[in-house]
Formats: sequence, structure tokens, C-alpha cells
Amino acid sequence: MAEIILEIKDVCKTYKMDGVSVNAVCEVNLKIKKGDFISITGPSGSGKSTLMHIIGLLDIPSSGEVIINGQNVEKMTTDQIAKIRNKEIGFVFQSFNLLARTTTLDNVCLPLIYSGISREKRVKIAKEVLEKVSLKDRMNHFPNQLSGGQQQRVAIARALSNDPNIILADEPTGNLDTKSGKEILEILETLNKEGRTIILVTHDPDLAKKAKRIIKIVDGKIVKNK
Repeated sequence: MAEIILEIKDVCKTYKMDGVSVNAVCEVNLKIKKGDFISITGPSGSGKSTLMHIIGLLDIPSSGEVIINGQNVEKMTTDQIAKIRNKEIGFVFQSFNLLARTTTLDNVCLPLIYSGISREKRVKIAKEVLEKVSLKDRMNHFPNQLSGGQQQRVAIARALSNDPNIILADEPTGNLDTKSGKEILEILETLNKEGRTIILVTHDPDLAKKAKRIIKIVDGKIVKNK
């Protein structure tokens, strides 16, 4: 049986809006196993982005527990959480989030800087992951010299640079044409076959069906998990 690498127990996230408490997510329980390919889907405002931020250790729940690799996040310092997030989770965003004045190579190197890896080793790793997404010939290009699909492949390479267990992709095809979107999905599927855990956040039900397991969230609660 595959090991559980991330678990969410009775998680709620409450925000104050005009003096009123609003539950963005509530009573959420979720177990993510190594090698899972999960889609988190739901309508706009359903709470899936909040859940994504909690899974990605970008936000802390108001109550409940987040456990990654057997460690309770609640008992960690901010620096400890940042280190685990940098090492264990690779992020791919809809808007790519590349540094405009930075080359492809150095965009991919960025997470490795925070890991304290030498420049020589950073470059070696970056070239390897760029080759994996078929972009080694674009390593000296800037983002504005790349197509949308190529920019998203750079973002995937950057996510892979620290060799994370989990790839968290938030609407990764949302800004792409159909052909480029299909190519990005194929890369994610290949990474999953290689053993990576993929968590795909999307409002697109057709895209969600590409995952092995669908989590549907409505009004802050999971209504489907299979």
C-alpha cells in the first residue's frame, strides 16, 4: 500500500469579512498518497483555492491538522514550514509566475538558491529538468521570447528543480490554447507515471476527469472523493 505523504484532518479556514466570520473551508478531511494523481474541482468560490493554499503550506488553517510526511505543521516554525514547502512541493500556476527579466535557466534555478545549492550545481540541475520538458534549447531566452506553452513548461521545470514529492498545479492550462494545454497535461501525466504525486486544481470538469481521483468541493466542504 502506498504511503500517505500528506493528510488533512478536520480542517477549517475562517475569514473575517465586515465583522462576520466566513468559513472558506470547513470539516475537510483528506489523505494524499505517494503517486496519487488528484484533481480538486468545484465552482468559483467553492473553497478550492483555500484548500490548495492549505495543502501547499501557503496558509495555515484556523483549526484542524495538516500532516506532511508524518510531521504536524502546527508544531513547526515559519522557517521550518518554508523549508519543507521548498523541498517537498513544486508549484505550477496559471499565470506562470516567471521573473520577466530573468532567463529561463535562472528562473528554474530560483528555488535552488533558497536551498543553498552552489551555482555550478544549480545550473546542472536546471539544464537537466529543462531537457526533461524539451526546453534546453531555450535556456537563455527570456519569458517574453517564449510562447505561453513554453512558459508553462519552464514553470514545470522550476517546480521539478528541488525534486519534490508533490507537484501542485493550479489551473495550469487556464491561459493556454488547446494544443499547449494538452502538452502540459501530458507532461503532468508522465511525471505521475514516474512516481510524482500530482494535485491538479481546476474548475474544468473535463480536465478534472484526467486525474485518477476527483475531489469535488462545494461551499467549503468535500462532496466527492473517489
